[in-house]
Amino acid sequence: MAGDQFQHTDTSVFPDPIYKETVLRPLFEGAKAHHMDGFRRIDRAHLVMLQETGILDARQAQDLARALVAIDSELDVSSLTYTGEVEDFFFLIEKELKDRLGPDLAGRLHTARSRNDIDHTLFKLALKHHVDRLLEKARHLADTLIAVATREETTLIVAYTHGQPAQPTTFGHYLGAIIEVLLRDIDRLAAAREIVDQSPMGAAAITTSGFPIDRERMAKLLGFSAPLENSYGCIAAVDYVTSTYSAVALMFLHLGRPIQDLQFWSSFEVGQIYVPNAFVQISSIMPQKRNPVPIEHLRHLASQTFSRARGMLDVMHNTPFTDMNDSEGETQGAGYEAFASGGRVLDLLAAVAGAISIDASRVRENIRRSCITVTELADSLVRRESLSFREAHEIAAAVARSVVQREGDLAKDGYEAFRLAFSTATQRETTIDELSFAEIVSPEYFVAVRQRFGGPATAPLRAALDGYREKLAGMKLAAEHIRLREDQAQIELDTRFQSLLGGA
Repeated sequence: MAGDQFQHTDTSVFPDPIYKETVLRPLFEGAKAHHMDGFRRIDRAHLVMLQETGILDARQAQDLARALVAIDSELDVSSLTYTGEVEDFFFLIEKELKDRLGPDLAGRLHTARSRNDIDHTLFKLALKHHVDRLLEKARHLADTLIAVATREETTLIVAYTHGQPAQPTTFGHYLGAIIEVLLRDIDRLAAAREIVDQSPMGAAAITTSGFPIDRERMAKLLGFSAPLENSYGCIAAVDYVTSTYSAVALMFLHLGRPIQDLQFWSSFEVGQIYVPNAFVQISSIMPQKRNPVPIEHLRHLASQTFSRARGMLDVMHNTPFTDMNDSEGETQGAGYEAFASGGRVLDLLAAVAGAISIDASRVRENIRRSCITVTELADSLVRRESLSFREAHEIAAAVARSVVQREGDLAKDGYEAFRLAFSTATQRETTIDELSFAEIVSPEYFVAVRQRFGGPATAPLRAALDGYREKLAGMKLAAEHIRLREDQAQIELDTRFQSLLGGA
């Protein structure tokens, strides 16, 4: 018959050996490495909810609870080797339940749930843990930077634009800019965590269930802030992944930029920062070398973290809006590597930032050679001599050219050039004497007069640092409230599960 060509006798046995080794075994190992605690919590919370809603009676719940405890005590997960006898870890637990309770009662634990909602709940539980650890490290870095900025609020440095000396500022002011970005990055990651912190349990495969399940109760028992409402979105909307890794990518993209500055500032030619011996490696052949290699490691680890986080977004690109393997096991495991390298960056950067110091003599010399205080000379001419800024700028530029040409010092060697440039441009003598000129072009004066909001002078910088401390304190308090809520949820789950055991 014409249709015979479509009739096949399939004698193959699942799993195919290649499929087993290339897909199923890695997935099983990933579950062992990352999700054992999550499986245990989900099984126990689901059992509590089924009993509380009357879907299971007390005796059924008790027998299932005792079997779960027995599996925990008798099954050494770390020693398990994937054999292909069952498809994955979920079915391994179900098999263990059947061996102890028989297929009817064992199968009742799976009432009103699916691997779809279980999987995304597992991934969210694990992701919250990784996010929390990274946020804690990021807050520690912010703490460290605020402390260093406070210590160095008046320490002069050369600020660069386009790779060239531009203006003097303070190390505290420079660090303040980094702190502001870091605090915004912490906010972004904390906002992403709020998306992660919504429970998919109860969505089942796609459309929830006809059983009278309590999704709010499941969310509370598992420590989530609430259930994610739309059940289709619970298994299809992976914005909890993209939001999290977008925030991670941005954090380490942003941190990579000041790390690059530290590399530049520690070079022999610039020498603006001193890196202590604890963070310096020597050359195997050149005795004179002091290599601040940890800064180099910071740079490439930040780039690795950014790339790993961005890779998660690439995996999600052009995937269908449905349950799909692209967002699951191995992808989640790959994403955790971004948290591993990112945590190393935050720890090392906090240590390095707390240890480095500014080489004041090199800063002074670089300021002298570059004439970077001359902008204030132009500003002062506008205020003191009533010139237009453009006219004042041209006078200041002429002074700088003269001083640089003779490799002089602006404060000591620039006054005569200034008098000549001023009289040539204005056809009159300046009212600024030599002593006032030296003060105007000093880096201390340059910083001190920049009293505007956000500037490097003492008052605005101290106000900014106070604001950073206050914001960081609020972040710590919010994180503590979340931790207490989740700890209480774990206590409640443990208590309710123990009550199912009865006299066991």
